[in-house]
Amino acid sequence: MIRDRATFARSLGIVLVVLLGVQAVTGVALATVYSPSTANAWGSVAYLQDQLSLGWLVRGMHYHGGSAMVIVAGLHLVHTAITGSYKRPRELVWWLGVALLVLLLAWSVTGYWLRWDQSAFWAAKVELGIMGGAPVVGGAIQKLAMGGNDLGTLTLTRAYAIHIFALPVIFAGAAVGHILLALRHRGLRMEGATRRWPEQSTRDALAVAIVLATLSAYVVWAGGVALGPPADPGQAFDARPLWTFRWLFELRNLAGAGERIAALTAPAIVIGFLFALPVLDRGPDVAPRRRLVYLVPLSVLLALIAGLTASSLLRDRSDEALQVREQKMADAASRARRLARTYGIPASGPLDLDRAPPFARARMLYTQHCAGCHDATSKTRKGPVIAPGHGDRAWLAGFLKEPSEARYWGATKLATTDRAMKPVEQTGRDLSDLVEMLHAQSGASDVDAAARDRGIVIFDATCTDCHTREEGVSATAPALAGLGSRDYYRSFIANPKSGLHMGATNSQMPRFSKELTVGDEDELANYLSWLGSATPAAVNDLEAL
Repeated sequence: MIRDRATFARSLGIVLVVLLGVQAVTGVALATVYSPSTANAWGSVAYLQDQLSLGWLVRGMHYHGGSAMVIVAGLHLVHTAITGSYKRPRELVWWLGVALLVLLLAWSVTGYWLRWDQSAFWAAKVELGIMGGAPVVGGAIQKLAMGGNDLGTLTLTRAYAIHIFALPVIFAGAAVGHILLALRHRGLRMEGATRRWPEQSTRDALAVAIVLATLSAYVVWAGGVALGPPADPGQAFDARPLWTFRWLFELRNLAGAGERIAALTAPAIVIGFLFALPVLDRGPDVAPRRRLVYLVPLSVLLALIAGLTASSLLRDRSDEALQVREQKMADAASRARRLARTYGIPASGPLDLDRAPPFARARMLYTQHCAGCHDATSKTRKGPVIAPGHGDRAWLAGFLKEPSEARYWGATKLATTDRAMKPVEQTGRDLSDLVEMLHAQSGASDVDAAARDRGIVIFDATCTDCHTREEGVSATAPALAGLGSRDYYRSFIANPKSGLHMGATNSQMPRFSKELTVGDEDELANYLSWLGSATPAAVNDLEAL
């Protein structure tokens, strides 16, 4: 007979009910923010984690609360097995309990996918790959879950529907049946019945308080839940499953060529043994010491699962190369979340976050097409240095005084020919006025009109033999109309060999009109125009994004 005594072990059931309530409340809150599509899933989770008030706490309670449910359900199952409470007439109570544990694991899997970061995407790929290897129905289940030839929005939509609709309904039904049957059979095989109040109820309340306090403290300590960089099918990643499946992951690694067989048979053995216990152990004796033939195999299975889980975690911790890769992923995640907070998620999805900062694409184009010839640190530089302040008043003054200096045209072939520009003769105020006239060509709003007008007189008297400042009129040297403006840079990038610019004879720079789109030329020109008046600090701030 089962002796009915007040114990904390008997409080595990009520703890599970309370944790289920926490999951329900936090899950509904999360559902009001989450969007199940590849373009929006990661962004909605990032918004919840980083911007919505206490969103990180709600998400943390939901995620870690799910893990707590698995732990408590496992302990409840072990306690039930030790006390022999699965024996007739409670077989159905036990089977429903095992089914509920399996449903909890499925719940955690589908919930994990929904974050749609790198770890979730690749975990889903591995898990669905294993599922697809199951005989007869594996391929059909895999296709049904994926919704196509690969993971995508349909995968997320189906996982979301299963997670918030199908599994809650099935779980609730099984849980209600489990509880009602347990209550029905409680008094049938009890000795020395103990009143639930206050002995057991006090322990129940204390157990619930301890679990909730521990869960809340852990969530606060952990800062919620980690969120990796957005899922990117084109980027390699060290896929790892949830901690609940780490033992299976380690078993696959040890199995080598037989990994798929191991991955399919091991869970079947564990679940099959649990379901078979009431059938195998049919005697009336519930004393643990007289049921070792059943409890020892159960203990071995649990020890193997715990050992494989620990081995997997320790293997990763000792892998220095993996730690380096994981740190890179953590840095990428921090940057992606920072960009999402600052600029929001692009309509095309989080993988385009790199394009969100100002001049992001332009800076990429500059690195690809311009830096080799114009960056100050480039060993192959063939043109003027383009850097913060390129084309501002100080730059123009320096250029006019020594155009063939190294940072200007000194690296070009033109600098060593008789066609090279000679230093201007103007000094002092005349030089400043000439600089102001050139500065005004960019359309700048801070022009000194009087100095500009004096500069025009000087220009017309001394520079028009080679240059022109009239729109669309070429000369023997670059035309200066619009110098430093976006339109000027766009025209120069498209065809520097034009008569308006360097000309076919003097230009070493290739034309990019065939290599770049009009949009790319415009973005690059806009960046160069901004760079002309930017400070090094402003550029550093931009590159830090």
